[in-house]
Amino acid sequence: MRTAQDFSPLYRSFIGFDHLANLIDKAAKTEKQPSYPPYNIESLTDDQYRITMAVAGFAEDELDIESKQNTLVVSGTKSATTNKSHAAEKTKAERKFLHQGIADRNFERKFQLGDHVKVVGAFIEHGLLHIDLEREIPEALKPRKIAINGKSILNAKADKLA
Repeated sequence: MRTAQDFSPLYRSFIGFDHLANLIDKAAKTEKQPSYPPYNIESLTDDQYRITMAVAGFAEDELDIESKQNTLVVSGTKSATTNKSHAAEKTKAERKFLHQGIADRNFERKFQLGDHVKVVGAFIEHGLLHIDLEREIPEALKPRKIAINGKSILNAKADKLA
């Protein structure tokens, strides 16, 4: 049983963070994510990240990476007719596995991205898909020093208008 969180005490001290309640609620949902394919998320620097997914057996053209509205969607689709010959398909169908531990199935994995986090590139190396991300904070949102002038600028503007 899930209980709703009351964030009203935070609203007294924090201004403009009301969207955090929505993010926390979304993260707390018990939406089941598949465990395939396995992945790592690492922080390279304060503003750079890398997602590494084990996608052995997938070719580049069978993988799709899409970023939209702070959501990164990575999907892999094994088509019945890839660029293989008919003989190779027949050989695959005739194979008799004693144990098949290497997954050969489609997948879709979603990641929620923070504000201003952008996908900057992706590459495959040794059966691992690496997706590089970077947080790009706009100049308007970066910290800035406020000078103390001794007079109210608002009063000066009002006097000029009068």
